[in-house]
Amino acid sequence: MFRHVLFVLFVTLISNISANGSVFYNKQTGTQDTVSFKSPFYEDNERCFKCHGQNKYEYNNENLGRQVKASMFSERIINRDKFYQSNHKSFSCTDCHSSDYENFPHSGELRMEQMYNCIDCHGNDEKFAQFNFEEIESEYQKSSHFKLEEEGFTCWKCHGPHDYKISIRNTSNLKETILYDNNICLRCHSHYDQFQLLSEKEEINILQKHEWLPNQETHFKSVRCIECHTMVNDTILVAHLIKPKEEAVKGCNECHSRNSLLMSSLYKFQSKEQRQDGFLNGIILNQSYVIGANRNEYLNIISILITGIVLIIIIVHIYFRVIRK
Repeated sequence: MFRHVLFVLFVTLISNISANGSVFYNKQTGTQDTVSFKSPFYEDNERCFKCHGQNKYEYNNENLGRQVKASMFSERIINRDKFYQSNHKSFSCTDCHSSDYENFPHSGELRMEQMYNCIDCHGNDEKFAQFNFEEIESEYQKSSHFKLEEEGFTCWKCHGPHDYKISIRNTSNLKETILYDNNICLRCHSHYDQFQLLSEKEEINILQKHEWLPNQETHFKSVRCIECHTMVNDTILVAHLIKPKEEAVKGCNECHSRNSLLMSSLYKFQSKEQRQDGFLNGIILNQSYVIGANRNEYLNIISILITGIVLIIIIVHIYFRVIRK
């Protein structure tokens, strides 16, 4: 019972994570999004949010000759605030959806339109070359998730087009990044209704499956699921090759050692940023305990100086107390 309550609290905390600002380049407008960015398509998008931004919508039914109120299908409700905090916030709805949606009521055929995937926009473009999207696509196609594509698994299952935002590069609070990224996994793996859409397997109890993990609560708060369930890749910031559960990391020394895999995954971005200051292990010291990683070259120099000063004092003391006497 205690574990169940703990897990519910954990998922609730993840779901209520605060939003972080992000920067994203819009090829159509030639501008960058910032925290204070105002979408040039705000008014156009309101035509969609008028219905899709709330639980109920109202329209004039010409056949009945009166106004009709109806409930919006839950999966068609788009949170306006989250959209304008996401990486796609500078886009118009019709950048990705057919312009035929501007007509209401919508044609039923529009429900069958093919959605873009990430690589359609992010692939083979010099502006995004530094993020190696082609490598991400290659990794994904080797992933356990790719095997579910015929059942409907796509990029959007993890990266919601209306609310996804980059967190690892745009936050100084690593705990928020961990909660945000883990929530992406738990969206399916802790909600059986979502899980059933892609798999016929029985419901998975996350806490029970991780009973072998010592200090379970601390680990859930301190590392992302992908730290143990993906293959590390130095060319991309976030690994996308999800390994079978049998190949998940279970050895303590994989993380709790000088050559911690966390330096190539969770702490990759921060360690690169701090490497220029010569303080390689700073980010680890602030976030978790790693055996052998708690050395700082500045502290080493200070300790040597202190030791030298103490030796000089001892020598001077011996000189005056023994030799001079």
